[in-house]
Amino acid sequence: MPAARVPDPDLAAPPEALSPASPPDQPPPASALPPDPPHDLPEAEVAPRGRLSSVWLIPLLALLIGGWLAWKSYSERGPEIQIAFKSATGLQAERTKVKFMDVEIGQVTGISVSPDLTHVLVKARLLAGSERYLTDGTRFWVARPRISATEVTGLETLLSGPYIAIDPVTAGDSRREFVGLDTPPLVTTAEPGKHFVLKAGSLGSLNIGSPVFYRAIQVGQVVSYELDPDDQGVSIRVFVSSPYERLVLTNTRFWNASGIDVRLTTDGIKVETDSLLSILIGGVAFENVRTLEAQGTLAPDHQAFPLYASQEKASETLYTRRVSYLLYFEGSVHGLEIGAPVMVRGIKIGQVLDIRLDFDPDHRNIQIPVLIELEPERIEDAPEVAVGEEGDIMAELVADGLRGQLKPASLLSGKLYVDLDLHPKAPAAVIGRQGDLAVIPTVPAPLDDIANKVSSLLGKLETLPIEAIGNDLRDAVRGAKGVLTSEALTNALVELEASLRTLRSAAQVVDEQTLPKLAAAVDQVRATFKSAQEVIAPDTALYHDIKRAVTELSAAARATRDLADYLERHPEALIKGKGAR
Repeated sequence: MPAARVPDPDLAAPPEALSPASPPDQPPPASALPPDPPHDLPEAEVAPRGRLSSVWLIPLLALLIGGWLAWKSYSERGPEIQIAFKSATGLQAERTKVKFMDVEIGQVTGISVSPDLTHVLVKARLLAGSERYLTDGTRFWVARPRISATEVTGLETLLSGPYIAIDPVTAGDSRREFVGLDTPPLVTTAEPGKHFVLKAGSLGSLNIGSPVFYRAIQVGQVVSYELDPDDQGVSIRVFVSSPYERLVLTNTRFWNASGIDVRLTTDGIKVETDSLLSILIGGVAFENVRTLEAQGTLAPDHQAFPLYASQEKASETLYTRRVSYLLYFEGSVHGLEIGAPVMVRGIKIGQVLDIRLDFDPDHRNIQIPVLIELEPERIEDAPEVAVGEEGDIMAELVADGLRGQLKPASLLSGKLYVDLDLHPKAPAAVIGRQGDLAVIPTVPAPLDDIANKVSSLLGKLETLPIEAIGNDLRDAVRGAKGVLTSEALTNALVELEASLRTLRSAAQVVDEQTLPKLAAAVDQVRATFKSAQEVIAPDTALYHDIKRAVTELSAAARATRDLADYLERHPEALIKGKGAR
């Protein structure tokens, strides 16, 4: 039942009751009060009102959703980085993208110039979750169209415009500021393979992008190079892609395959090159050289290797033990160069390290000391004994006649090498000492020996009376000339000519008359011999009679010899007879 409305006392009062004549502090008179309502009317029930209306739920819900969206947007906000580039050509704020493998992972938010005005600073916002890829090994560069000797890249940016590329690396310390690369890296961390470091004295014709070959197949490339900390060499970093990195072992040999290798050998001129590309931009090749040493194991990443100047140098066996010796030569060493080989019966065991010129004041002579370096490990079963100690094999060989000698390596080039060999006829000598070096005695070179013999022969010729012999020879020639031009010799020649004419006539007569008769006589003699041969043939009676007569004659001769022997022993038998006493 609805509550009855209660009239407002202020509205129900007559105007007189509100008259200002009545004092405000005094109650109105009783006659002025309204009459009491009747007791049978319904009474109103007052219901308490709630503190929060349901209408406020809608804005509250909207506030919660907006806060959640703001928190989600803030929490999903990626890291902001700063990249320093030399220039900002083609880059635009809020438009240039940051990509990895053509996938957008961020955007450039601002571009400014550095305070020192040397480069530009590019700020970019990346997607959430990129923090673990922002380390000190991460690299950034601007992808643009590029044309090099080995490849053409970035052509897609001709239409879409340049973008910032990233090569993420998870290992390393976290960073937010980077220095961008001037050129894109040839190899990214996502490409499988291994990096190796090659140590060389100089870079040569190698450059970034130079190919790496294995048996004329390109398996990698040069990615960077830098000077060593001591400025005495160059470290060249190469990348060998998968699966060819398994071919690189701990004892693999790398060599510079750049350009064209032209060599003059005893077989003629040899020209070698790996490819046309290596001629243009250089190249590196490697091979696992087969030697008597054990095969190496798989090389780890970033393994360092020496870079040899040529394949010939790389094919030589490496030896760690080296011993230096000194040799003194008195003759000319023209053609002997530093690096010339030291040979023992055609096998290289060392090389020449230094060549000097010394004056010996005691003997007033000029000597040429040549410092050589030997590798004893090249000699199988050679004892490892220090120079000068008991059992030094070199000292024993010198006592047996080991000597150093210069020999020509090629008659065309005129180059020399040091030959160590036994010379049993050489004068006795022992290994000497010069400071801390052992001195191996030497013998003259073959050409010097020939020159010495020629000089000795010329010295002997100088002692001959050449002038007197010449005078005598001139007199003899003059006398011979007088004889040849004399009248007597002319007459003798005329008479000799006449005699030869007569002899020619006699010979003609012999040919025409005597020779036919002589031929007939020879035929008769041949017939006579043939008849005699038939008479004394083995199957004739005369042959048997002659044989019997010869037998009897032999028996008679034997009896006569026995009789002579008997008479020699018993001469009295001539008087007394045989057997007489």
